Amino acid sequence: MTVRMREEREVETWQIRHRLAGIVARPDEQINLAEAALLIAAEEYPHLDIGSYLDRIRRIAERIKDRVGLELEPVRLIQELNRSLFDEEGFRGNSEDYYDPKNSFLNEVIDRRKGIPITLSILYMEIAWRLDLPLVGVGLPGHFIVKYEAAEREILVDPFHQGALVSEEDCQRTLDRIYDGKVAFHRDLLTRTPKRLILARMLNNLKGIYLQLRDLPRALGVAERLVLIDPDSPTLLRDRGLIYGEMNKFAQAVADLRRYLEAAPQAEDREAITERLRHLQMRHASHN
Repeated sequence: MTVRMREEREVETWQIRHRLAGIVARPDEQINLAEAALLIAAEEYPHLDIGSYLDRIRRIAERIKDRVGLELEPVRLIQELNRSLFDEEGFRGNSEDYYDPKNSFLNEVIDRRKGIPITLSILYMEIAWRLDLPLVGVGLPGHFIVKYEAAEREILVDPFHQGALVSEEDCQRTLDRIYDGKVAFHRDLLTRTPKRLILARMLNNLKGIYLQLRDLPRALGVAERLVLIDPDSPTLLRDRGLIYGEMNKFAQAVADLRRYLEAAPQAEDREAITERLRHLQMRHASHN
């Protein structure tokens, strides 16, 4: 990559992040979740036509709306959404290659018709909202589902498993499968997850995949976007600082870890981070 190409890419990245920052700064009900998710993907796909993907979501919703007419009964709408998305469009959970980074990019999920629980849930909710079906995201430990909640009833839906309706007992079975019976279900786990936290959870998944692959430049890009979404989080500063350190970006690493220790004086890992900071300061000094 030439110097000019690198500079152009940096400008594009700044523009994408500026747009993302503007979206996540809005009140939760005004955050366009699909647009934000596509902006996250745009760093990997710089020429991504975000508008065309939003239009594809709109068209799926319109086909369902034409079919159901003025039907407002939530179970009926969920059934038609499932039929359209999973039976006709062929979307499914990618259990065969769960940790493929493409599963975390909404454009790839739409193109390939497969994804992980959180990206399929984002797509599911965006279609439902266009049908005036007020679903919310529910971030269970290790899994993500959506919920319809009204005064008289609650419906839990699992987009990763073809829109299956699930019970609290099903949620416990899911936790048992993931955590070998070490995590007990309780009603608080069904609390609505704000949109900003949905985006952060998706990014955390992606960061973990890149760290596992030792793709530090991409992991850093994700860590930077996480700080953009939640700049007051000491943990996110720490995580970004540790990645900076792994990449020998000593000045940035030292700055982040110092800020972490100042913001979290009672942190359980304070001793370990202090030692890591000391080591990085020594290496930084030796390079000056």
